[in-house]
Amino acid sequence: MKKLIELIKKNPALKFYDAETQRTLLGKDITTNFFEKKDAKKLAFLYLDNSLNALEAFWHFFDSPHALVLLNPKLDRALKYSLEGNYAPTFIYDTTRDDITDYKLIDFINNEKFFETVKPAKNKIHRNLKILLTTSGTTGSPKLVRLSEKNIVSNALSIIQYLPIKSDDVTPLNLSVYYSYGLSILTTNAIAGGTIVCTNKDIMNKEFWTDFETLGYTTMAGVPYVYEMLYRIGFLKKEYPALRYMTQAGGKLSAKLVELFAAHLENQNKFFFVMYGQTEATARMSYLPPQYLKTKTGSIGIAIPGGKFSLASETNELIYVGANVFGGYVTSGEDLPYFEKINMLYTGDIATCDTDGFYYITGRMKRFIKIFGTRTSLDEVEALLKNEFIGKEFAVLGDNDENLWVCTLNTDLDGADIKQFLKNKIQIHPSVVKIITLKSFPLTPNGKTNYNFIKTHLQ
Repeated sequence: MKKLIELIKKNPALKFYDAETQRTLLGKDITTNFFEKKDAKKLAFLYLDNSLNALEAFWHFFDSPHALVLLNPKLDRALKYSLEGNYAPTFIYDTTRDDITDYKLIDFINNEKFFETVKPAKNKIHRNLKILLTTSGTTGSPKLVRLSEKNIVSNALSIIQYLPIKSDDVTPLNLSVYYSYGLSILTTNAIAGGTIVCTNKDIMNKEFWTDFETLGYTTMAGVPYVYEMLYRIGFLKKEYPALRYMTQAGGKLSAKLVELFAAHLENQNKFFFVMYGQTEATARMSYLPPQYLKTKTGSIGIAIPGGKFSLASETNELIYVGANVFGGYVTSGEDLPYFEKINMLYTGDIATCDTDGFYYITGRMKRFIKIFGTRTSLDEVEALLKNEFIGKEFAVLGDNDENLWVCTLNTDLDGADIKQFLKNKIQIHPSVVKIITLKSFPLTPNGKTNYNFIKTHLQ
């Protein structure tokens, strides 16, 4: 399989445009061989926003022999130090810090700098390992997903086969590139698209819509929260002539909103693609062709080209097979020399399949939810709360990817303090955190908190 950089450089229409600085970078100029190809493989932590400078740094590192961990630059500083201590990266790209203990500053592109350790490299790295992404998105968990360049390229090429990406597209990076969905938008459009607009503006920002009309965005992606906000701010009451299609993933969008957005776009001869994926599958595993939006409402659709679904016989857990399936998890630097061959991805989602081969998610087997499209581990949030409010008891649950329920037995705790802590620590907005005081926590026969019992009696 071809290298990602080779595919990108074969796209003569590609250019990157920074919405804030107005700087432009042609696709053919994205790398200048900052790193020697013969260098030993080392680990780099990249705290990336969506600016052109950050994207250019990403391409330089991607074109190197090194393995990259993509992270949120707004991650709590203590969590950054914890992750760095756990993995001992050789390189750190983080424009939010001026110094890091045991690291020296190195002059980099665009008059920026990055950090290089003064200590010898601690761990060897498997030759297939290229990208590591977080599983929870917000909590700074040490658990990362191993991805190879083959995973990334194969998934991008599959997506390009069903999305109507064109060389004259103007595509905003309105989702973070350290998130698998945002990274997917970057790779697919870099291979087959036109102008990629680097922006840190979101849909609630007036300037985003000024750019939308001025630059003529032809496509836009969103997690369910984005579409909920679009509905609230009146997107369906307006028309954007340049827009050709929209995509949705990162959690289940309500059937009503799918219906409304599909109808709005269809009336203007535009397309709406509902998709399903996981970080463990690089990004996408399925899509619902727009012509089936009315007749297959609520479906995640069919497997992407080259992929295949099945259901576990006893549990109906959805199983996926494809070249984009990851190489396992890592939890520390000691796991970096390994890359597993995983033939089947057990998604943790319970599903059904209709007679036409279309799949429907009916539930989850694991304790994860997606808040604003970012997958969040309920167990990790619970652990953070217990560590912060020592001696207090918590049970954390999710409400259909819409709310985070924080149950406590402690009437003396101030709910505002809990919400502020979660906002500061892991960027969860207080509006989606619901504080519930219980008299006791029911337990399962083996002495663990009975989350199902709690959730059943709260609904």
